[in-house]
Amino acid sequence: MTRDYSEVSQRIAALVEGEDDNIAKMATIACELFQSFEPFHWVGFYRNIGNDTLKIGPYQGAHGCLVIPFGKGVCGACARSGEVQIVDDVNAVQDHIACSASTQSEIVVPVFQGEKLIGVLDIDSDNPAEFTNNDAEKLTEIIGLAFRAL
Repeated sequence: MTRDYSEVSQRIAALVEGEDDNIAKMATIACELFQSFEPFHWVGFYRNIGNDTLKIGPYQGAHGCLVIPFGKGVCGACARSGEVQIVDDVNAVQDHIACSASTQSEIVVPVFQGEKLIGVLDIDSDNPAEFTNNDAEKLTEIIGLAFRAL
């Protein structure tokens, strides 16, 4: 199944237009994605706070991990590489950080503002193999539009 992002992309674009506060944009994007796609049981951002460390940002769903080092987990791998991470089975990832025992699959998208990594968008699902290259492409487009350099 290919997920249709057209409506949520348009809503997000309209909502964040002219907004220069990254936290406000993150909160809006997390809310819109969480409300739009039932298989997404956790949607949120981890912010790059320096020293190769991610810290929880705005999110929707149950609690998230507060701090994630770049050297650990799927979010850390995304922050290190600057590339989208798609994990079909989180139980097969040796250093996966399990904030929720129900999570089966995950996608993590880097968030750049210009050349600077400002964080990652993390989306979890209770379904195995929930995310595809289409999700990666569409989420990357949404992030690019919302966080382009001001």
